[in-house]
Amino acid sequence: MSAKPSPLIRRLADWDHQQLLDLAAEFRTPTYVTDLDRVAANYRRFTAAFPEARVMYAAKAHTGRAVLETLVDVGAQIECAAAGELQRAIRAGADPNELQYTAVNPPGRDLNVAVDIARDHPGLTITAGARDTFDRLADRGYDGRIAIRINPGIGTGHHEKVATGADAKFGIPATEAPELAAELRERFDLVGIHAHVGSGVLMDDLDEHCEALATVAETARQVGEETLSFVDFGGGFGVPYRESEPPLDLSVVADRVRDAIGTLQAEITFEPGRYVVADSSLILTEVNTIKQALETTVVGVDASLATLIRPAMFDSYHPIRNLSAPGREPIAASVGGPCCTSADVFCTDRPIARPERGDILAIGNAGAYGYELANQFHSQPRPAEVALVDGTPQVARRAETLSDVTRLEREL
Repeated sequence: MSAKPSPLIRRLADWDHQQLLDLAAEFRTPTYVTDLDRVAANYRRFTAAFPEARVMYAAKAHTGRAVLETLVDVGAQIECAAAGELQRAIRAGADPNELQYTAVNPPGRDLNVAVDIARDHPGLTITAGARDTFDRLADRGYDGRIAIRINPGIGTGHHEKVATGADAKFGIPATEAPELAAELRERFDLVGIHAHVGSGVLMDDLDEHCEALATVAETARQVGEETLSFVDFGGGFGVPYRESEPPLDLSVVADRVRDAIGTLQAEITFEPGRYVVADSSLILTEVNTIKQALETTVVGVDASLATLIRPAMFDSYHPIRNLSAPGREPIAASVGGPCCTSADVFCTDRPIARPERGDILAIGNAGAYGYELANQFHSQPRPAEVALVDGTPQVARRAETLSDVTRLEREL
């Protein structure tokens, strides 16, 4: 794909509304639409801001094959957090010798997959944040490349559930890293220090985020940066979900991050995920029910928390736009899906051009942890994903059918 100028953030108003309506008619709803050119542009913009760093894509944000292939094509290496992500990355064309596997309480089957890959591809790096995980690797005969995930004690991001830098689940305390590193060097090829402090970091979060990065850099110096190949500062760089929020000024962010990190002999690594894919996707959904309640207008749609669970899980804001009649007078609408739970709501009392049955709504910024968290609650088939390549739609994932929902079940 050719590099094209692109805005720092893609708002819902920036999409071609007629094309979206045509896609809804052709592929039905709910449907994810992912612009692969936008994915590539976001990655290029990030790497241009940090030309001195290695920039890996954090696959957990969106592991769709079309997305991974797009990023591999523009030179991205891939960071994986599970065995399935390793296999997806390799299938998409990533070099196994450049993969990084970040194990968090990994099941034995996941460790087995990573160790098996490393036997033939010794460039694979396994990152772990527990002594027990390193022992389990040694039990499997692994003595290859490892990185220590540390916990800097500072968490940042848009929600407490993603502030991993202060969560004991993730990494070993930074103060324990020098002693552990000395032990691990006797058994493995220790090549890196790793940390990820949170997700969805915007300009207002930079002070705390940079404080955490400074802790990671200082820990690397205490471990012996001259002996390390890289220091991985994770991702966490966010995008504005609300229309009133400005996008990250990456030139300012890069300067602040460099000041916090200081001089390091080891290569600097970042792992953006959300920043690369969040605004590349949206969801098309059809209005099927209009109900006037006492205090609001309830708008029922065919998407649900099974399609996009982030509002229910994180109380996340996603912009919503009526594509069918943007010129209508807006009303205060509460938009929700067909699931039998009060959590199945995308917004409450939000101004939306007055919806009518059959209208198509777009739910924006659905690229990060959108399809990744899609599920089959209420036995709902997961939706299709349509990829735009140079503006041309192609089916990246077909919609599931009701038969797909029960395909793995067996009569007893």
